[in-house]
Amino acid sequence: MTIVSQYFWPEQFRVNDLAVGLRERGHQVTVLTGQPSYPRREVFPRRRRPGREWYEDVQVVRVPLASRGAGERWRLALNYLTFAASASVFGVPRLPPSDVVLVFQISPVTMVVPALLLRRVHGTPVVLWVQDLWPHTLRAMGVVRSERMLGLLEKAVGAAYQRCARVLGQSEDFLPLLRAAGVPADRLGYLPNWAEDRYRPLPPDPQVRREAALPEGFVAMVAGNLGQAQALETLVDAAERLRALPGGADVHWVVVGDGQRGEWLADEISRRGLGDRVRLLGRRPLEQMPALLAHADVVVTTLRRDPVWALTIPSRVQSFLACGRPVVAAADGTTARVVAAAGGLAVPAQDGAALADAIASVRALAPAERAAMGAAAREYYVTHYERAALLDRVERHLRDAAVRPAAPERIPATRPAAIPDQPQPAHPDRPAETATPGRT
Repeated sequence: MTIVSQYFWPEQFRVNDLAVGLRERGHQVTVLTGQPSYPRREVFPRRRRPGREWYEDVQVVRVPLASRGAGERWRLALNYLTFAASASVFGVPRLPPSDVVLVFQISPVTMVVPALLLRRVHGTPVVLWVQDLWPHTLRAMGVVRSERMLGLLEKAVGAAYQRCARVLGQSEDFLPLLRAAGVPADRLGYLPNWAEDRYRPLPPDPQVRREAALPEGFVAMVAGNLGQAQALETLVDAAERLRALPGGADVHWVVVGDGQRGEWLADEISRRGLGDRVRLLGRRPLEQMPALLAHADVVVTTLRRDPVWALTIPSRVQSFLACGRPVVAAADGTTARVVAAAGGLAVPAQDGAALADAIASVRALAPAERAAMGAAAREYYVTHYERAALLDRVERHLRDAAVRPAAPERIPATRPAAIPDQPQPAHPDRPAETATPGRT
């Protein structure tokens, strides 16, 4: 089988574990990807990797692409477009025969282009795993403001969806929009993300604390990408407000990760005089993350206040739950429901005062009560996001797609979908209209 993803090892994305998991189950896996560039090419010791190499017995076919630069819009657009073109022209002819193509679609959706070329040339069925809703994300981020351009993008994305044998959403709240984009119900499915097996509860290691220079006292840890979607203003505002709260005197924030707004965050911490409260550890290898999370008294995730982000759940949440840590989220919609159902605390997105109060309330708990929050988080993860069970579902979708006849080349695009009001389902990560547990 072939996996198409613009991002792959040594970039740190869940697609790495997906490829290895399928290879462990006996599949011959080839990944079509680009040269490492996320979040910046400069972070990789070898900026130029071979055009063909191996990772954990997975064959990797790489193609050149334009640099992301410092994240300027035109550089990102060029980066996205050059991967689609380069993978189609230089990558597709170098791929071995495949029964099915799986597209791991983080931004951008243009990475589906080489997969659809394989479908057209060889009749290979395509399974699209949607991690990021396009072009709704572009509208939410203000990247594209022209409604005419957004309308054209919606039609193009809908046409691409309709040519896939399966379209899977990482959040069940994606499904109504995917259905409105013209995906037939019998080709639509829900497939959440999981965390790598290394994410599990670990005892705190004093050596890890020393080497990372973690502060003494109560640690509120933020980990992952530092981008526009994370609404880092909420984090800084909460850290500043905690200084005035009785329960916030010894709360220290530790931020692990980098991204487009990493420099902004460092400057803002300095401007507000929060250097003694917020420590930036920068980007750390994935292998170190479970040991670092073991030193978090609470882990925090934040998202922007927007209907699009209310539909999604960041993959970092699964990592936090898998490690059995108490979780606090400043987020709306799906993320808020999942965190609350897993025994954590959820406050409205971009509400720094509410986030500060939530951190202070966790700080006020007895250690045994915080341990119970962590145990509930781990139990929820095992029930809903366990790796082996979700890999079983991946295999079922791939097998079903491999035996499905190719869809017609010309299917009229439906009217672009609007972002609906957020439903309030009974189950934390299942829409209200889904009546049968565990099925979509």
